[in-house]
Amino acid sequence: MGLLTFSFNITLDGCVDHQEGIADDETHAFFTRLLDDSGAMLWGRATYEMMESYWPKVARGDVEAPPMVREWATKLEFKPKYVVSSTRTEFPWTHSHLIAGDLRSGVRKLKDATPAGVLLGSGKLAAELDRLDLIDEYKFLVHPRITGHGPKLYQGGLPRTRRLDLVSAKPLGNGAIAVHYRRARV
Repeated sequence: MGLLTFSFNITLDGCVDHQEGIADDETHAFFTRLLDDSGAMLWGRATYEMMESYWPKVARGDVEAPPMVREWATKLEFKPKYVVSSTRTEFPWTHSHLIAGDLRSGVRKLKDATPAGVLLGSGKLAAELDRLDLIDEYKFLVHPRITGHGPKLYQGGLPRTRRLDLVSAKPLGNGAIAVHYRRARV
């Protein structure tokens, strides 16, 4: 069974607005390594639609992009992408698949079928999967910014505190810190 790893950009005050992080070669390299090390991506519908509206164009060369960004887009194009949605059933982006029905069993089946692991990149979906005790690891890129606005990570709360064990913390040259935590199973 592969691990489910939640990976996200977050500011020091918990903001997860995708426009608030530092977007440079170093941060793209971080996420490209995560993509390379995973067997599949998992998103909620809203995140999928945001990604679908931009990244295929970059991969095709329809949008100007630096080499590091194009490399990530090209790799993402060929990565299996799974989407949790109760409102959408068609996903034309290459290698995209719907997870329908019971969320717990659908994600467990995906983890079982993906020994290289699944990379989760949706904040709202992560909160729901955390409530179901399905997330195994967290790999956050903590940006040296205080935004003073939301959306915030786990804004709706969790039923109980999650204890995590630090695996690694690595400062990047741009001031961000790449942190890797595993769920402490007590």
